[in-house]
Amino acid sequence: MVETAARRFVEFAPAPWLRTLPAATRFIFRGAPAVRAAAGAAFGVALPSEACRAATNGSRAALWLGPDEYLLLAPDGEGAAIASAIAREIGDQPHSLVDVSHRQVAFEVIGPHAEWLLAAQCPLPLDATAFPVGMCTRTIFAKAEVVLWRTAPETFHVEVWRSFSRYVVELLAEIARET
Repeated sequence: MVETAARRFVEFAPAPWLRTLPAATRFIFRGAPAVRAAAGAAFGVALPSEACRAATNGSRAALWLGPDEYLLLAPDGEGAAIASAIAREIGDQPHSLVDVSHRQVAFEVIGPHAEWLLAAQCPLPLDATAFPVGMCTRTIFAKAEVVLWRTAPETFHVEVWRSFSRYVVELLAEIARET
């Protein structure tokens, strides 16, 4: 029952710059290089070796968040199969695989003002030369920690803790009123 309540779908007011994304399976993976290669093979997406980059294969994605930390994204309901596959592939080698599906929600900021909307409260330069398609990072948006991933020239995938999601979306809406 708690699992069902914690993973309830979060819906936001419709906006031309916002696309709510469906529930997803999310893991934080940590491990040494050899373990990362095995985990990537089991997950079906090679974990990026370049800082702040994302790799995708179909509906799965691996985002580099730190020297040994990755956010693994997959469709909702695939968690048990992913955890089993990684456990089989890695065996008893040291690593960490934590399911954070309940903790976060995702949405996309889209359109010609997407970069501007996010830059209003994000300290990073988000122009396409500094933050190109395929780049991702953990950062802050106002007072909330977020993961930003530029998936297209005018599209940013935003991962945010469920408890901060309304704050972030409502602040974006306030900023959007200025356009």
